[in-house]
Amino acid sequence: MTGKIKDIGRIISLLKKEVKDFETPVGTEIGESTRDAFQVLVSCILSLRTKDTTTGPISHKLFAVAKTPEQIAKMPLKKLQEIVRPVNYYKTKAERIKVIAKQLVKDYNSKVPSNFEELMEFKGVGRKTANIVMVYGHFSKDHIPVDIHVHRFPNRMGWIKTKHPDQTEEELKKILPKKYWQAFNDLIVTHGQNICLPINPHCSKCFIKKYCKKAGVKKNR
Repeated sequence: MTGKIKDIGRIISLLKKEVKDFETPVGTEIGESTRDAFQVLVSCILSLRTKDTTTGPISHKLFAVAKTPEQIAKMPLKKLQEIVRPVNYYKTKAERIKVIAKQLVKDYNSKVPSNFEELMEFKGVGRKTANIVMVYGHFSKDHIPVDIHVHRFPNRMGWIKTKHPDQTEEELKKILPKKYWQAFNDLIVTHGQNICLPINPHCSKCFIKKYCKKAGVKKNR
């Protein structure tokens, strides 16, 4: 598809109504409640391949004990691993969080950089994580975090045809009006977790079903 998305204003408005009673994604919730880029970064690393229902409580449990780069840098690795144990790949994630915390203390005056390219230089930080930190930690309006939900949604809607989240990010920036970038991830992740499921989505409950081409959907409810 080329050009802007038809009826995008109406689609965004309907999505906002649809998701208002659902739980907020962890990255958004932590960003809004703490306005702290480091906590957003840590919770995002913990969330990789782990459900929000696990990530949220574990993030809050960790931040009740240590929530600054200095505090986590000083924490024994074994203790950090024990706190985050319920998340998948907890040992690797704890090691990466501790390394990043030490780097921030040593090289960044304990501040998470607000430069996308600098964020990408940290081990364990990919495009999705860097974009989430920019949007929910630094409140940037110039980035679109693309996870599996945000990748699936525009392809299913028939807006684009991409095979990788990085391609989806690039294509969305061409067709999605910039005023919607900041809120897009939050809306689509919530929609994807509750309605637009990967398999057998709840199309009958979807507020925007008349705008969707259901590309790749073989069965729905």
